Amino acid sequence: MGFSTLSSINCNYCTVGLGWKSLSLFPHLNSFPKIISNGVLLPHKKSYKLIFPRASASSSDPLLVKAARGEPVNRPPAWMMRQAGRYMAVYRKLAEKHPSFRQRSETIDLIVQISLQPWEAFHPDGVIIFSDILTPLPAFGVPFDIEEIRGPVIQSPIRTQEDLKALHPIDLEKLQFVGDSLRILRNEVGNQAAVLGFVGAPWTIATYIVEGGTTRTYTTIKSMCHKEPHLLRALLSHLAKAIAEYIIFQVESGAHCIQIFDSWGGQLPPVMWDQWSKPYIEEIVRVVKEKCPQTPLVLYINGNGGFLERMKTTGVDVIGLDWTVDMADGRKRLGTDISIQGNVDPAYLFSPLPALTNEIKRVVKCAGTKGHILNLGHGVLVGTPEEAVAHFFDVARSLKFDTQVEKNDAVGVA
Repeated sequence: MGFSTLSSINCNYCTVGLGWKSLSLFPHLNSFPKIISNGVLLPHKKSYKLIFPRASASSSDPLLVKAARGEPVNRPPAWMMRQAGRYMAVYRKLAEKHPSFRQRSETIDLIVQISLQPWEAFHPDGVIIFSDILTPLPAFGVPFDIEEIRGPVIQSPIRTQEDLKALHPIDLEKLQFVGDSLRILRNEVGNQAAVLGFVGAPWTIATYIVEGGTTRTYTTIKSMCHKEPHLLRALLSHLAKAIAEYIIFQVESGAHCIQIFDSWGGQLPPVMWDQWSKPYIEEIVRVVKEKCPQTPLVLYINGNGGFLERMKTTGVDVIGLDWTVDMADGRKRLGTDISIQGNVDPAYLFSPLPALTNEIKRVVKCAGTKGHILNLGHGVLVGTPEEAVAHFFDVARSLKFDTQVEKNDAVGVA
């Protein structure tokens, strides 16, 4: 098997900014001296540091990180997009007590607790921080709300040159709850699983900022491509800079790997994606790789069947396939010199368990033994049986690769 040029994360240590509302989740940390600040229970202001392993490829690296680099693994690592959420009874109970999504996703105590719920229940190979792609917006001048029915709402969308003046460089101090949560997750999980951070791609974030929220047609921003191209380029450039800094911040806070969601990039014709999304993703990758050259970056687009070859040229390390792409076709088109992620249809989790087992094995066999992270082709659906999620991870752990054989079909499925 071949090796990619990537090795593990480029950080020697991170300062632990432990600031959660309750240390009851982490009894082994209760010995820290505590103070009260703005009603929040915090450790004493003495500097505590969490020493992470030096960044170099080793047998102790999480399985998912190895697969992202294209290194040999004995089975496919597995995690799920939206693996923490409403399908879990424990999450629904917590959400009843804390009904505001922004409170749940911007309070350290709750972020950590929710992020660890699937880890404690299913032990996936990746633990993704519970957050949202819109979380950093207020940190660079775009306030937003999340309404029960409408979803994300931006009261002051950016549609003119005057509107652009509201933007400012990202203030990472306003995102310390993200950094602190990642540090705690890294400490809790260690190298048993990869801690995953994520961001939205500039085009996808811009759709919300320009449209003023969610949309089914994208007519305002698409027309801006032709009517106000200089305005849109200025917005996208600002977003690319802010998002790159946010990624680096997440890596320095303990994230092993970062996924870039260009969720609505698939709403563009491929030739327009080349002009209005791809260059800004490439800029993010360039900046991040200069600072964090060994951190794997994953790129996911919803509806990406027409974009695979284009996605590969952005410089990311892993391409996430949605469920509408046949895994065998995806691997053939992308080749074996890049890792891939996916792509079981989330609806299979509603099927009889033997059918789910067969589909997992088919996807893994088609992906091959090198550079594959098992995942769904989209997020976990509301109402998904927890039994099926548990079964998904049980099957993934049961699969074994024949490491002596380098052919793509060397998967033990007995």
